[in-house]
Amino acid sequence: MIDASFTSPIDDQIKLVEERMLSQADGHHTAVVAALHHLLSSGGKRIRVVVTLLTGKMLGADTDKLVTLAAAIESLHTATLVHDDLIDGALIRRGIPTLNAQWSPAATVLTGDFIFSKAAKLAADTGSVDVMRIFAETLASIVNGEITQLFSSRWVANREDYYRRIYAKTASLFETSARTAAILSNASDDIVTATKHYGYNIGMAFQIIDDILDFTSEQTTMGKPVASDLRQGLITLPVLYYLENHNDDVDMKNILESNFCDEDCLGRLLTSIRESGAIEMSHLEARQYVQKGLDVLVNLPKSPERKALEELAVYIIDREI
Repeated sequence: MIDASFTSPIDDQIKLVEERMLSQADGHHTAVVAALHHLLSSGGKRIRVVVTLLTGKMLGADTDKLVTLAAAIESLHTATLVHDDLIDGALIRRGIPTLNAQWSPAATVLTGDFIFSKAAKLAADTGSVDVMRIFAETLASIVNGEITQLFSSRWVANREDYYRRIYAKTASLFETSARTAAILSNASDDIVTATKHYGYNIGMAFQIIDDILDFTSEQTTMGKPVASDLRQGLITLPVLYYLENHNDDVDMKNILESNFCDEDCLGRLLTSIRESGAIEMSHLEARQYVQKGLDVLVNLPKSPERKALEELAVYIIDREI
């Protein structure tokens, strides 16, 4: 969980969200109970929970319904991570073994399915048809994005493809976190739209920073190989900026033509990208997204929660893993 001042208005509610998520396994198989405890014990930043709770509290949402909504959103996020780790063959996340490192693929898939189902139930428990509809649409967007990534986004050096991919993967759920919290608060259409734009922009920035850290962090910190996206054939923003200014790079040409790059090739590219200014340009773009998010916050009620949302936006671009 985040240890930052901007969570102070909602620290008690964050604990309630985690308790509500854990309670979803009550009465079910002991393996499911153990899996959920394992997943939640790994920590995580709970940023989507923070966005949901701060937005709803700022706009006067019912606390119990807001906690339920935040639990639904974080459960959805957790379920996607379970399936993503299996798809990617990841054995470590946040420094602890993934479920698929310990269980069979079948057991891992079924556990993810169970968490998806409980996330949907929690969304329904908010009593809002609009929330349920948006929740379902967001899940479809995330899954469609993963399918697209598997079948048509490998080795694609195209900005529009990149933006669509990171929206589906990350920004869509940030957008839903803020938007549905506003809907639960019975906010006006203008306020709901403003929160949606805030969530979208900080979500895009969040994923861009993740993609930057994939090049700048060390494997011991990341818990996965450096440049892991490039190893999987996924072209992210630092690579796109590098390509735009170094389109004659032999290694980059070879990797796009052959869809392969050995360790020597990856090492040279990693050094070239780090030294090219592509990281700095990507970071500037993330800051521009955050600024757009901050710009819409001025239309929201002035409060400690709005101030915390501003601090959260800044945290997203300044964070380290």
